[in-house]
Parts: sequence; C-alpha cells; structure tokens
Amino acid sequence: MHLPFGSWPSTITAQDVAAGTKPLGGACFYEDLVIVQEGRPAEGGRITLVEYGTDGQQRQELINAPFNVRSRVHEYGGSSWKIIKSQNDVIIFSNFTDQRVYSVNIGEHEPTPLTPESTVDGDPQLRFAEFIQGPEGSVLAIMEDLRDEPVRHIAQIPLDGSAAEDLTNIRILSEPARFVAAPRLSPNGEKLSWISWEHPNMPWDSTYLHLAEFTETGILKSKVIAGGEEESVMQPEWLDDDRLAFVSDASGWWNPYVYQNESSRTTRLVDRPAEFAGPLWQVGTTWYLVENPHTLLCSYGRGTTSLARVHSDTGGIDDLELPFTRIRPMGIKDDWLLAGTSSMTHGEQISLINLETLEHRAIASSIQDLPHPSVLPSVEEFECKNLAGQSVHALLYRPAQEGYEGITDELPPFVTFVHGGPTSQASATLNAAVAYYTSRGIGVVDVNYGGSTGYGREYRNRLRGAWGVVDVSDTVAVINALIGQKIADPARIGIEGGSAGGWTVLCALTFSDVFTAGISRYGVSDLVGLVQDTHDFESQYMFSLVGPYPEAADLYEKRAPINHVSKISCPVLLLQGDEDKVVPPAQSQVVADALAERGITHAYILFEGEQHGFRKSENIVRALESSLAFYAQIFNFETDVPAIELS
Repeated sequence: MHLPFGSWPSTITAQDVAAGTKPLGGACFYEDLVIVQEGRPAEGGRITLVEYGTDGQQRQELINAPFNVRSRVHEYGGSSWKIIKSQNDVIIFSNFTDQRVYSVNIGEHEPTPLTPESTVDGDPQLRFAEFIQGPEGSVLAIMEDLRDEPVRHIAQIPLDGSAAEDLTNIRILSEPARFVAAPRLSPNGEKLSWISWEHPNMPWDSTYLHLAEFTETGILKSKVIAGGEEESVMQPEWLDDDRLAFVSDASGWWNPYVYQNESSRTTRLVDRPAEFAGPLWQVGTTWYLVENPHTLLCSYGRGTTSLARVHSDTGGIDDLELPFTRIRPMGIKDDWLLAGTSSMTHGEQISLINLETLEHRAIASSIQDLPHPSVLPSVEEFECKNLAGQSVHALLYRPAQEGYEGITDELPPFVTFVHGGPTSQASATLNAAVAYYTSRGIGVVDVNYGGSTGYGREYRNRLRGAWGVVDVSDTVAVINALIGQKIADPARIGIEGGSAGGWTVLCALTFSDVFTAGISRYGVSDLVGLVQDTHDFESQYMFSLVGPYPEAADLYEKRAPINHVSKISCPVLLLQGDEDKVVPPAQSQVVADALAERGITHAYILFEGEQHGFRKSENIVRALESSLAFYAQIFNFETDVPAIELS
C-alpha cells in the first residue's frame, strides 16, 4: 500500500515503548539462580533486584518498595549492589533516597542500614558504590564525601551495622582523590588496586592505576603502576595473587595488559585497532571477565562488539561467533557465561551462553513484548566524509513496515538522533523508539560524530576544544550525504537529542541551516551556566571540550546557543525535567523565552518529578507522543497521536 511517509499506521505505541521497556542493569549468579537488576518505569523509575531461575522463570523481587537500588556516586551512579558472602549471604545496596548503604539477607525483605544518615537540605553528603567482598565481616566500596570539598576514597564498611550511627567505624583505605573507581582485592586479600583521576580530566582522558599492600590495619602507601596524563586505564582485575590485568589506551586503542607485581613488568596482551573498553560514565562498568588465571572473556570491537577469549599467558585471542551486536560479560559458572547482550531482533537482554557449544538463551529481556518483525527496521552502518576529509560514522534506519511504501517520487522525512555524553556511542540494537518512527514511515539516522567512543582515541579526541563545532559539522555531513544520495527529504529533516545531545541539537539549529525542526531533551544551552551550576563529576568537563574557564570565557559565549537564539529559524520542541541538577530547567526556559520573543514556533514541556533523563512511564509516553505530534505538525503528515500546542 502506498501512503505518505510519516502517516503509516503502526502497531507500536508510545505506551508499548514505555511500559514494554524494562531497563536492565547488572546480573550475577547466586547458587542455581540468577539475580538481575531491573528498572520499573511504572513505579517512577525505581530500580530493584529480581531472582530468576536459569530457565528464565521469574521467582521473586528481592528489594521491595520504597527501596530504590541506585547510587549517586559521581552523580551517574552505577554498581549499586553486590551479594556478599558472610555468615549469611547478604545483598549490599545503596538506596537512592538517602544514599545510605543497606544490608538484607537473601529471601528477606527488611533491609538494615550499614552507613549513617548525612544530609544537608535533604541532599545526602555521603554516597557509596561499587561494592566488593572485603575481609571477613566487611565490604569495600567507593565512598564519596561531599561534606566539604568533594573527595572520594576506597573505604571498608563493617557488616555488623556499627557504622550506621558512628561514621568513624568506616575505615578509609586510599589516599584522598577527586575521583576513584574499580577497587579490586587480590585473591589472598593482601593487595588492593584501584584507579583515580583528578580535575580537569575525565576518566577517558587520564586515569592512574594504583597498587597497595593491604593489612588488617589498612593499606600501606600505594604506587602507580599504569596510566598518565594521556592514558586512560580501565577495569583492573586480578588473575591471581601476583598478576593484575587491566585495559589501557596507551596505544591509541583500549587494549588489555597484564602487570606482574613480583617483577614489576607490564605486558600488552593484544595489539589490535579495536576497543576492549569504553567511557566510564558509571562506576562499575566492565568489559571483560576473568574466566580463569589463564584466560579472559573480552567484549571488543569497533562500533559493534564481539566476544573473544584472550590468553593471559600467550596473548593469543580466539573469537567466539555469537549473533549479538553488543555483549558484556557479567559472570561465569561451570561452562555458562552470564552476559548483557543486544541484537536487532531482541534488543537488550540478560543471556546465558554455553562457552562450549555457544548455545544461548535469554534470562530477562528489556522489551517485554517484542514488536512483530514486519514493523522492525534493519540497520546499515553508514560512513561518509566531513569537510576535513575525515570519516564520520552513523547508523542508518530507513522507513520500514511490511505492506507499506511511500508515495511515488516522495522522499521520507528523517530524524537525526544525536547521542549524549558527548563521549558516548550510538550502538546497533533493537530500539523501540527508533521503530516507533520507522514503522510510521520516518527514517532515523543515529550519528557517531567525532568525539564518540568505539573508534579509538584519535577519533575520540577530535572533539577536544571543538564541542559545538565538530559534532555539528559531522552531523551536518551525514545529513548532506543522505540528501545527496536521495535517501532523505531535504525539506523535512529533524534532529533530536538529550543532555549533551540536546546541546548539539541546539548548536545545529543555531549554526547550520540543514535542519527544519529540532527537539532538545534537557539539552545544554548555556556553557557558563553548566560550568558554574553542574555536579562535580562534569564541572570541568568543559575544559577539554571547549577550553579552560574563565580564561576562555569569550569562546564559551561564542559557542553557547543561548547567546545566539536569534539565529534559530525553524520550530523547536523543548522537553525538560523540573528536578534536573545536571542541566537545570533555567537553561531550557531561557531558550523558550527567546524563541517566544522572536516569534519562532515552539513548545516547552516541563515534566514534574523528573531529573536528568525521564524514568516515569507516563512521562516517557508523553515525551514520545509529543515528539511525533511535533514532527507531524511541522512536516505536514497525519498521525495517530494528539496535536500539541505550539506557540
């Protein structure tokens, strides 16, 4: 059937995207069970732990409401729970509301606090994450202390509850650092390793790997064994009591290494132009797993990732052929690997993979009711050149629904997705939000502009000092290529993104004329405001992306869309959470006011109770429907959602 692009009827609704999507986090084996971290959009985005059988049958929820298993360390959190072996096996977790650490026996539902309450104006001043098994009766973790100048340590928390009322019962193990991550205790408990970094660096710019002797009274002075000002070290893991594996990008690519403590010798295991790690936005993120002292199971690739077995003695690498576009090893038991996986047919899942036969099956799925294959798009890896002759990577999703085609000689409208970060990456997977558009006859292109991860340090560094320039020019290059190849309608080109992606959206609308509509979700618009009014983790991120402040104040003013709204001439939709501390609502409000003053068609929707990113089911639905309605009204096609009020 031939219908105008954008107006195809689709069985994928915004409710399906929101209610049918269950965010998945980490997972682990426990006895004959699998414990999975899951989000609950219908409960305001609460995060809980769920027990599954290895057959994929859900058994019970382990952390009941109102507890919310979510850390705020470095603001983005991560690694907020761990099963700790003790007299009774217990789940240790950070609770989002008060950021206290709690303990609960598996199978019971009454958590008890292990750390004291410490708040100022309702904001917790002590935060904890990335728990690991400590000496008997204790757990080790990152401790973030915001009571004065922000500082982070590796700390030892007793499991007997004695620190719940007395902070002095928490032992500080590491020297103070602005940021720390990845605490790892050697198998014999005698050595402790971790990584640290200082302002103005981000962890993908520069980190240092520390090693120290660990004793009953704490640790001896540490030494730095890897890392540097132009080297990013990630994920140390002990192979045995002497050898410590880690990933470093000293060569220009994140590749695996091994450090031998006895000989103080470092050996590179793999020399490949491929990434064996990624950006550490959330603490506890891992990319490989120690299978045994002689082999690692590694996720690696360029863009998409594969699973490989790396031999720590010889440095050999054996690829394992699996039908996934992304894979992240999480645990191993007998011959079964527990992993986070992605594919174009099933989306994000927690899967079991037999390492002998490569048989695999899902334990938990992010998408509860998979859309029918007839409404799903395929993905194409798209590459073009920018004005400087450099390669730019993107993922192309053409309009697709079985039984429907556009009107003869009509080119489809396209929506340009711009990922956040900006040090992040768009990856190929079944994305219900993409299918929401493509099944209606709207194309999507997801751009990995210069500065994205997955393509080496040189590609990542292209954004240094050039945020708002390189990301925009690369995105424009992709669109010009699509238009030049007659894939997209030049009169109907949208662009949307959240956070740092929202910045690129606003910059693209301000400093280029390729786009005819734009949607900014909690997007950065004011660089000075961002430097002065954002959280500690990103407070000097702009120094590498733009320049030092206030020395480069003129450049900050020149780049920021908020100072050049008069150059925007196409319609804009602004979506913003009213409790956002990363990008405060004031930034979106100023843009909305300026658009109104100039008479530019726009809408500004403020979402109550949302922070940086929408987690509540009803708000996810409203944001998605509002976006489709916006494009329909601007691009002049009919759709099945209510119109929004445009000013």
